[in-house]
Amino acid sequence: MDSLNPPAERGRGPLFYIGAGALLATMLVETVAVIGRHLRLPLTGALELVQVAIVPAACASMLITTLRGSHAAVHLLTDRMPGSVQRQVFRTGAALAGICFAALTAGCAWLTADYWNSFEQTEVLHIPFRPVRVLVTLAAAALALAFLQRAFRPEKKS
Repeated sequence: MDSLNPPAERGRGPLFYIGAGALLATMLVETVAVIGRHLRLPLTGALELVQVAIVPAACASMLITTLRGSHAAVHLLTDRMPGSVQRQVFRTGAALAGICFAALTAGCAWLTADYWNSFEQTEVLHIPFRPVRVLVTLAAAALALAFLQRAFRPEKKS
């Protein structure tokens, strides 16, 4: 967690409900699949459904955590630094994370564009990959922007 900007209590927004719905869908599919296997009535394509449902859950959770500044962090060294150095270290870390997610966005966008007309889909249920790739690209772009905004925003005057 960013000790300079502790997370404020906020209500649950749409990202929370998107992620929660995706996790519930994942749990429901897996529950039905496990019960089905024990009853010798397997759920065809359960793994594909879970893989597709995990993507919005992961994207939503990363965005919520980043926007709230509540990433897990160890402050073993930074707590011993002077305030100005500590702020610079946090800004540098946010800038590097922003650059990392910007590179990830570029790679995801490249793959999405490259495979846009290939009609990629899962083997059993024929779920198209295109929407999943678009979602990951948009989430990576939002994460890059969030980190870069944190790195370059003006400091609050106390």
